[in-house]
Amino acid sequence: MKLNELRNRDGATHAKKRVGRGIGSGSGKTGGRGVKGQKSRSGVSINGFEGGQMPLYRRLPKRGFNNIFAKSYNTVSLARVQAAIDAEKLDAKETVTAEALVKAGVIRRVKDGVRLLSGGELKAKLAFDIAGASKAAVEKVEKAGGSVKVPEKAAEAE
Repeated sequence: MKLNELRNRDGATHAKKRVGRGIGSGSGKTGGRGVKGQKSRSGVSINGFEGGQMPLYRRLPKRGFNNIFAKSYNTVSLARVQAAIDAEKLDAKETVTAEALVKAGVIRRVKDGVRLLSGGELKAKLAFDIAGASKAAVEKVEKAGGSVKVPEKAAEAE
């Protein structure tokens, strides 16, 4: 086989349908668009338009808002941290920070910080320096002999 002999397999490609090329073609005159009107013209986009009736998105009441000051935290369970230690991706002797968790592959990227949740069991003695932790998570870490250091504002919010 030579490069100039390469071609697609039979049936892999279809010829483009040429619409609006005479009545004899089978798709002439209206070109498969039905009859006259706005939808038969080109460049029409009328999503959400209900023929002059008040559209659904305007009939329903507005609800909620987006808090521009909201923080987006990565949530990490104790089970995930323990799994990373068992796989020797995290060093139990060093302080566990957001950057260390990214390096270990536990989280993908640091958003506004990491929040520790109490799911699972922790066997290793660890020191955490993170943005937040649930009360149950703090108890489990301290029970295992570790410590959790969170900023003052995050500690007040809980």
